[in-house]
Amino acid sequence: MDATSATGVLHPYWPRDLLIPTYVANDRSMTEILVFLFSVSGLFLLVTWLITGQKGKTGRLGTWRRLAVCWFAVCGFIHGVIEGWFSLYYDIIPADQSFLSQLWKEYSKGDSRYVIADNFTVCMETVTAWLWGPFSFWAVFAFLTNKPYRFVLQLIISLGQLYGAVLYFYTEHRDGYSHSELGHPIYFWFYFVFMNVLWIIIPLVLIVDAWRQLSAAQTQTDNKKSKRN
Repeated sequence: MDATSATGVLHPYWPRDLLIPTYVANDRSMTEILVFLFSVSGLFLLVTWLITGQKGKTGRLGTWRRLAVCWFAVCGFIHGVIEGWFSLYYDIIPADQSFLSQLWKEYSKGDSRYVIADNFTVCMETVTAWLWGPFSFWAVFAFLTNKPYRFVLQLIISLGQLYGAVLYFYTEHRDGYSHSELGHPIYFWFYFVFMNVLWIIIPLVLIVDAWRQLSAAQTQTDNKKSKRN
């Protein structure tokens, strides 16, 4: 249900008395927006999965590693394109009817900080878009070409994603979850919780993986040095 702010502008966001004087309602449906998001993400995943299945100079990547590379490809798209759009146009999104602006207006039903250009959200998304977006595509390249720094990239990106996601949830917790309809099955649990908790769970797994890989490499180097001595 839409609420009327003090300026008389109808909007669907929480808290209900939020002032968004320039807001223009979407003319795209939730279904159209979600189909676009998951279709393009799925395409990136599928193409990357097929590419990683090809035999390279060092053989084929294992299933787990292929999934990790697919994750970085999808992250590159979401960080670089979706969040990149927000970082550039956050100040006009409430009134703008471009498709990606409408995507953000839809998502803002789960977190209205995006439609009011909250300072933390703008800063966090800008860092995410312009660092972790390009770095994610770089990680895809590094794994496909077996670069020696690939797990360093995996560790750096995953730590950055985890840190951003923890701050994202914690700042909203400090605000009393006031920017969404608490408990709503779609806007709160799906948009706000599920679509963001992935950037806690998966980076945690990848951090542990990178830790093990780098520790094993360092152990091997140390063993070689001890044999020489």
